[in-house]
Amino acid sequence: MAVIRERRFPKANLTLDLPRQDSTSGSDCRQCFSLPPFPFPQPAAFPTAAVHSGGDHRLSDFEKIKVLGHGNGGTVYQVRHRRTGSVYALKALTADDSLRQQQIACEVQILRSTDSLFVIHCHGVVSAPSGDTSVLLEFMNAGSLESLLASRGIPFPESAISGIARQVLRGLSYLHSHEIVHRDIKPGNLLVNTAGEIKIADFGVSKIMRRSLDPCFSYVGTCAYMSPERFDPDSNSYGGNHGAYAADVWSLGLTLLELHLGHFPLLPPGQRPDWATLMCAICFGEPPELPEFASSNFRDFIGRCLQKDSSKRWSVAQLLVHPFIDGLDEGEFNRTFREIISPATVAVES
Repeated sequence: MAVIRERRFPKANLTLDLPRQDSTSGSDCRQCFSLPPFPFPQPAAFPTAAVHSGGDHRLSDFEKIKVLGHGNGGTVYQVRHRRTGSVYALKALTADDSLRQQQIACEVQILRSTDSLFVIHCHGVVSAPSGDTSVLLEFMNAGSLESLLASRGIPFPESAISGIARQVLRGLSYLHSHEIVHRDIKPGNLLVNTAGEIKIADFGVSKIMRRSLDPCFSYVGTCAYMSPERFDPDSNSYGGNHGAYAADVWSLGLTLLELHLGHFPLLPPGQRPDWATLMCAICFGEPPELPEFASSNFRDFIGRCLQKDSSKRWSVAQLLVHPFIDGLDEGEFNRTFREIISPATVAVES
């Protein structure tokens, strides 16, 4: 592969992160809004937003509660609006060069322009005296799929994975129909609330296809979840714009398989490899083996996502009507997912 010979990688945008084992196109976007409400009660401890959506705010309007995590190029805090008491997530973005400034501008544009039940909602931009940019986001009070998997300690049942997959696919359907490629789908970027909703977050390395800020197959995001063609963009396997969107499908397939196995699927549990090990596993390794108890529908669904040749990978529109998604039992999903997020509910209320 050409990438093995002489290729330089922008270190600021490429991470090797795996889940912390010890941590406590072309589809009709109208379908993104057809999911019925979940029966989980919304906790009273977190009032609905009282800040005008899309407005500009000041840091002094908020008090920091705690650090929630670190995303692409920024730190995310849990904050409370001093006047209303509403709780939000505040992502403080840092720019240390002109390229990063362009990426921040792109991330802010995406956050302020998207409007989907399955994409994290942006309430506006918060100005700082230093000139740094922060974005005010809805607070997902059950954490991420990564944190839920770590705290649970055992894999997710298929009924839960099917419901998760359908919500993420609807989010991707919306993004792709608006010419946005996420480029960093992974358990840590899929946030959850105790109403049973899963939303796509962290657009720090996302790409608006009609722009040319950087090549769509540049080395950004989390290396472990990159599709094979993103390691070798000189190959003929990525199929133009279809391949750009197909990269998100690969990452989703790995994410769902991780939830099913309880660990990152391409390596032995607990192994934390270097870049070369990951590249070999993704580009040259055999497809991950699923347990014997995995259903035939789930096996086929994952196989459609993890085709090494992106031109053979199913699109989001095709996956949405796959039997693993189309045959979702809403009642079973609600029951199993309530069990999964119940520890998070206890943590929030305490």
